[in-house]
Amino acid sequence: MEIIAGTDPFALFQNWFDEAVKTEINDPDAIALASVDASGMPSVRMVLLRRWSPEGFLFFTNYESRKSDELLATGKAAFCMHWKSQRRQVRVVGDITKATAAQSDEYFHSRGRGSQIGAWASAQSRLLASRAALEAEVKAVETQFPAAVERPPHWGGFCLKPQEIEFWHDGEHRLHDRFRFLLQADGGWDIQRLNP
Repeated sequence: MEIIAGTDPFALFQNWFDEAVKTEINDPDAIALASVDASGMPSVRMVLLRRWSPEGFLFFTNYESRKSDELLATGKAAFCMHWKSQRRQVRVVGDITKATAAQSDEYFHSRGRGSQIGAWASAQSRLLASRAALEAEVKAVETQFPAAVERPPHWGGFCLKPQEIEFWHDGEHRLHDRFRFLLQADGGWDIQRLNP
């Protein structure tokens, strides 16, 4: 079965994502995001991919977290998105930049109030004395923002501008289909079939 149709990896990604939405039980937009610290030690965690276009893949987080420290220090990241029900995965490698304030504001204000409060209440990745301390901080933020919640200055998006996008589809006898799109200097994509 040929899995590649066309030369636009973002169109293919959208098609695969639309199919995954119909079959994945939870979070079809979950990605395993990898970064590396100053010593070269890698770190990976699950985050939710919220937007994508030819400009890149957007996710949102606390800018004071461990992941943000690593992303801002290196300007590089990778992610893998696995759709078990579809027996497919997509791997992306590229450069990281902060999303625009407008992009971060737009997404923040689309979130539920509880998630907005949580963005203020959680000092992500830092030590927490107790669950009760976190709950007390949530109550304090709820009091601070009785109506609309503004976006915290320490919270926003990142855009991963891909240099490489690989599409993988499970094959019988582990003879998988793998296609890699490599970004070229002219903005086009070199499409390569890889051995499984």
